[in-house]
Amino acid sequence: MIDVLVEIMDSFEGITEFVVLAEMQSFTAAGKQLGCSTSHVSRQVARLEKRLGCALVARTTRLVSLTDAGALYYQQCKELVAGLQQANEQVNSHQYQLKGTLRVSAAGTFAEVYVVPALVDFAKEHPDLTIDINFNSRLTNFVDEGYDFVLRYGKLSDSDLIARKLVNRSMVAMASPEYLAKFGIPETPDQLKQHRCIITNNDHWSFEHGGVSSRVKVSGNFNSNNAAAALYACRKGLGILYLPKSSTQNLIEEGVLVPILEPYWDSNISTWIVYQNRQFLPTRARVAIDYLLDYFSNWQE
Repeated sequence: MIDVLVEIMDSFEGITEFVVLAEMQSFTAAGKQLGCSTSHVSRQVARLEKRLGCALVARTTRLVSLTDAGALYYQQCKELVAGLQQANEQVNSHQYQLKGTLRVSAAGTFAEVYVVPALVDFAKEHPDLTIDINFNSRLTNFVDEGYDFVLRYGKLSDSDLIARKLVNRSMVAMASPEYLAKFGIPETPDQLKQHRCIITNNDHWSFEHGGVSSRVKVSGNFNSNNAAAALYACRKGLGILYLPKSSTQNLIEEGVLVPILEPYWDSNISTWIVYQNRQFLPTRARVAIDYLLDYFSNWQE
């Protein structure tokens, strides 16, 4: 019986490295994902190929691709590795406090005002875990920069990344009474082309009316990717602003800013948790993502 168990254990050697290599298509990236050297990944995969008696990967100077045998073997092994990892993580997350550093990239007022308190509560539950949040709106290279996941809002471009919806949010168009008295009130989104607009993330604004979506290219003389700066400019009469409702700091309710184009507001702008690989997500990231999804499950704007 012991000999059989030893043989089974030996047969698993190199499978994790192979599956990660197949996912990343790079020995270097696979090493970073696993926290080991490139040479270790290469040796383990080579030993696995020797035991199996066939080539699993075709190696080039820049990229790794699977052979026909490797593609078949990968399909069989990936579920095995994912199941084993999930079993380990379920046990670990119940028995031990999370450790290490959870690195998160975030952007926008929603993340600053709502997500940060949630992560602070999460940190209090796991005192051995360090949380590192970087507020940056640019696209993130997960492998090179070491982020566990990022938080982004809006319509995401197609990619190989995994995105899970955190909340739905509604957009609001607004301007100061001073601006509207001077330049008039636009009645349709297309009329924004004749107005000064304060640009935050992009200069194409999405609207929705009667089930029909539209996009309008806008322009103006004040741009900022910071909501507080954009709101200040809007209050001072520099133009029309289009932000998620949760980012307006109650300025509309207080009468400081005036809502416009209300029938056209896009009410389905989502905030997403985006990450690279579901199967090889670290325990700290998997538990944190599940925590955030539960934390915001009943959130209303």
